[in-house]
Amino acid sequence: MSINLGRASTFMASNARILDRQRFEALVNDSDVARYGIIQGLDAYRNTDGGYGWGLEPDLRAPESQPAAAQHMLEAVADAAPLTSGHTVALFDWLESVTLPDGGLPFALPISDPVACAPFWAQANPEESSLQITAAVATQAHRAARTDVSLEDHPWLVAATRYCFDAIRQIDETPFAYVLSFALQLLDITSDSMPEAHELLDHLSCFVPKNGALQVVGGAEGEMLRLLDYAPEPGRPLRNLLDSAAVSDDLDRLEHAQLSDGGWPVDFTSYSDAATLEWRAYVTVNSIAVLRRNSR
Repeated sequence: MSINLGRASTFMASNARILDRQRFEALVNDSDVARYGIIQGLDAYRNTDGGYGWGLEPDLRAPESQPAAAQHMLEAVADAAPLTSGHTVALFDWLESVTLPDGGLPFALPISDPVACAPFWAQANPEESSLQITAAVATQAHRAARTDVSLEDHPWLVAATRYCFDAIRQIDETPFAYVLSFALQLLDITSDSMPEAHELLDHLSCFVPKNGALQVVGGAEGEMLRLLDYAPEPGRPLRNLLDSAAVSDDLDRLEHAQLSDGGWPVDFTSYSDAATLEWRAYVTVNSIAVLRRNSR
């Protein structure tokens, strides 16, 4: 079986926000025009403080700058490579300004109006560091730094990576699925330049089932993180923790998951009608990217 890119294109045109339509075009048609559109489109979500908000994270629709929106901004910039954004250093500066004394980011900052925001964002403690969000943002920052080497030594990224490494070293029981997922992704991307990351991958290996499926405790019924969600790239150290047959099975699953409308489904709860469509479009782009990366 192969995926139907025509139906996927129709789904994106019918349902996706412009940012993800540009990501789709850049991926499928190798379009530099679309890559430029990604960089330009991010400006709509940017605030004067250098951070990002305005629903760039689909379930966090408040205008204030948030760490989760920074994660999505950096992911989009990495998707636009080899183009870079002139605003990334300013975002790093903003992240440094909201980092807590231990080097970690709060899961979310205060929200003035929680309409259409997921409760886990609206109710987060802004005075407590979160390994989950710090690792998620740092992972995408390291992805962006693959193209923009000026980012590698920024004080925020150095401190955030150190906070995550220290927190990961302290994990001694199975962590929440998203914490484990983002920790693994950070260790994988930093393993090229930081030998300590290999040691920490070994430390976390006992918490990774051979089939790679991580149950999201407290999530929607049946919500899971699959191995391709956190180990999408072949030939990476993270893949060594996973059974090769399980990788093949999960690629089969993802290839067969395209729905009749051309898009891919999500199995987690969305908190507005807009977010429901935006997440599906976001996941559709990511699914096609993973399948192509793995020669499917």
